[in-house]
Amino acid sequence: MTDKKEKQEKSKTKPDAVLEEMAKVGLHFGHKTSRVHPKMKPYIQGTKDKIHIIDLQATQEKLEEALLFIEEFVSNGKIILFVGTKVQTKALIEDIAKECNCPYVNDRWLGGTMTNFSVILKRIEHFKDIEKKKAEGEFEKYTKKDRAKAEKELQKLKVKFEGLKNVTKIPDAIFVVDLGKDILAVREAKKTNAKVIAIADTSVNPGLADYFIPGNDDAISSVRYILEKVAEVIKEAQKKQKESDEKQSVVKK
Repeated sequence: MTDKKEKQEKSKTKPDAVLEEMAKVGLHFGHKTSRVHPKMKPYIQGTKDKIHIIDLQATQEKLEEALLFIEEFVSNGKIILFVGTKVQTKALIEDIAKECNCPYVNDRWLGGTMTNFSVILKRIEHFKDIEKKKAEGEFEKYTKKDRAKAEKELQKLKVKFEGLKNVTKIPDAIFVVDLGKDILAVREAKKTNAKVIAIADTSVNPGLADYFIPGNDDAISSVRYILEKVAEVIKEAQKKQKESDEKQSVVKK
């Protein structure tokens, strides 16, 4: 088979293969038909056992659109904050964000994280200061009672700010796993003119996001599928940006 014919055959089979992958991880399963949001109806293919079935072709198209945006966005040095506070996706959000060196929030969204960032930044600095004191052995100088108190405060701050520890400015965009659960994050992003990229299940308003991906936001397998695609694009864009910066540095020298 010639190269040209191989490419033609691949282009024919690739869409079906991608749809099969998406179906395998359960991306097509929506919520109960009684919970549908009217604006999600164009992205629903049908129903099964009173559960809406999402049109995976629409999912594929919207995912590709979102990935293209993310690639260009990150290539221009923009910061994306991952947001996912559902119990079943907390660990996944942390792993994916760390993998692509991005900030994240996987516990309760703190009001003012974006709209009152100067206050949040002070809390982050306080957290880092306590963390530094522990690392340098300062806790050992405390009384047993004070040491226990400091450890307790450190753990509370870690839960709230670990994912934001390296953030120095308001993120340029947020990627939200559940538009319904993390609506506060979406609202704050809108107020700060940050872009919103999100997975949109059948029960939410996709219009809340600038770029949305119709899909199951409950199953870990489906969320992981989307996040891994996003992380792959982010890492590639970061790599290209780094190479570009290095070339410019050499030229200036």
